Parts: sequence; C-alpha cells; structure tokens
Amino acid sequence: MTILEILKADYQNFPKQQTFSIYAPDVYFRDPLSQFRGIDRYRQMIGFIETWFGNPQLDLHHIEQAGSQIKTEWTLSWTTPLPWKPRIAIAGWSELQLNEQGLIISHIDYWHCSRWEVVKQHFLPTTVHPSPKKPIK
Repeated sequence: MTILEILKADYQNFPKQQTFSIYAPDVYFRDPLSQFRGIDRYRQMIGFIETWFGNPQLDLHHIEQAGSQIKTEWTLSWTTPLPWKPRIAIAGWSELQLNEQGLIISHIDYWHCSRWEVVKQHFLPTTVHPSPKKPIK
C-alpha cells in the first residue's frame, strides 16, 4: 500500500485502527488547540478522541502528494458528551511532511473556522460549511 492509500483507510476508520507505523517516533503535531512532539502523545490524542467524543468521524474530501509533502482536506465531526449532545463539525486541512524513509515527521492541522466558532456550536444551532467536495470512499 502507498502512503496515500494508508491515509485514506485511516481517515475512513478514524479513530479506530490507525496506522501509527507511518509516523516517525518524534513526529511533530500542531493544530489550533495544541502542539507536541512524539508518537506516544499522538496515540494519546487519538485515544482521547475515541474515549471522550461520541461517534467521531473524519471525512476525507481531497488528498494529494507533491514530493515529500501531502495535503488533505477533511471534515471532523463528533457528538460532545453534554446532556443535549450537540453534533460538532470542523472543516479543515492537514499538511504532512515525509522524511527520507517515507515516514510522517510533521502533521499540521488548520481549521476553516475559529476556535470560538467551534465553541459556539455547542450552544447555538449553526450551519457548518464543510469543504464543498464529497468524502472520498
């Protein structure tokens, strides 16, 4: 399997059955809420999502590779464990950098919305504006 095929499968299965072997041991991760280094922290982050959020789903809209860089466009959604169980969605993209061995050494996520817009989804009905592209199957 190519790295793109593995990533497509990981997005489809998210957060279960992730292929952590495609990441370097000291992988750097950053998103609008956190940043850290290391595959163990990356596993913990995925485990946190799987444990605390209901029905997490990561829809992949686009993926492309140019040399050692991979860009994905996606929508992440989940049900927050609050009494009224709001369904939250964040559209965004990831920029992944590969090393000489073909392992991901950097994974940086960007959102098409602000952190405040995500918080508001918990309390106000909103319309999410995901990527106009349909998920890749």
